[in-house]
Amino acid sequence: MELAGRIGDVFAERVRVLEDVALSPYAVRSYATRGRERDEEPCSVRTPFQRDRDRIVHSKPFRRLKGKTQVFIDPRGDHYRTRITHTLETTAISRVVARALRLNEDLVEAIGLGHDMGHTPFGHAGEQALDEGLRERFGGGFRHNEQSCRIARRLNLTHEVCDGILTHTGPQEPRTHEGKIVRIVDRIAYVNHDIDDALGYGLLSEGDLPAEEIGLLGATGSERIDTLVHDLVESSEAAGDVVQGDDVGAAMLSLRAFMFERVYLGPQAAPEHERAGRVVRAILDQLVADPSLLPPDDGDLVTRITDYVAGMTDRFALTYAEGSA
Repeated sequence: MELAGRIGDVFAERVRVLEDVALSPYAVRSYATRGRERDEEPCSVRTPFQRDRDRIVHSKPFRRLKGKTQVFIDPRGDHYRTRITHTLETTAISRVVARALRLNEDLVEAIGLGHDMGHTPFGHAGEQALDEGLRERFGGGFRHNEQSCRIARRLNLTHEVCDGILTHTGPQEPRTHEGKIVRIVDRIAYVNHDIDDALGYGLLSEGDLPAEEIGLLGATGSERIDTLVHDLVESSEAAGDVVQGDDVGAAMLSLRAFMFERVYLGPQAAPEHERAGRVVRAILDQLVADPSLLPPDDGDLVTRITDYVAGMTDRFALTYAEGSA
């Protein structure tokens, strides 16, 4: 304890000195954070962003990601991505980019780990169904990045982490270079690993993939990620911002559009979307008819319903809907 106490006395100053030497001028310094909504005593052996990372990993919303679909509902086999494996891949790639650009790896890690905490069960289909259901019943909608940010604020995470989580998708751009990394890498990760899963599932064959984009980015997922990461690092270093090169960025967006057309919203995925929609609508119908089924909470009805449905795992949602039938 005496040794830990001595380390605690100098830890923050040691980090400040190291970051001033090692980090880019564009990096957020750990002790220059804008702080938290609710003041807390600082930790003597963790930076604020390390503390955020730990708080996310130990939270229930993060743990529930292991039971949430990335693309496929109840696929046969153990090797398809889930929401948590996507989160881990996004975070790992983001740290690689942050280190190469001398940005704050701890901030990138916290944003990456927390960016999908508010995602629905059933992936894109579940998000669309919940959004439509809330609009029909209450005039509001649902976006998983906004729900993730709401969870981050409840966890009292730093403003920089909350901003990166909120802006990892949608029209608003991140305030920090670290947030911009996660925003781009999130797409790099899911487009490439979803191609792998779609090939394994039989929704796509190698010949279906667009030849020009694959020729530029690479034939395998690992090759494409390697190309995209190197391009992101080199283009960002030259621009003084976090950006992709024109050709590589356009190829990735084209590949993403292909995935939405053929996989995420394609005809072969329609039965999965319809199934997810039926389940979410059935749950909403029951909760609106009988709000006493909701866990006790001080929030308004819409927030309580949103939290409950978005927090469900795929299996719990399916079981819940079957039980209410």
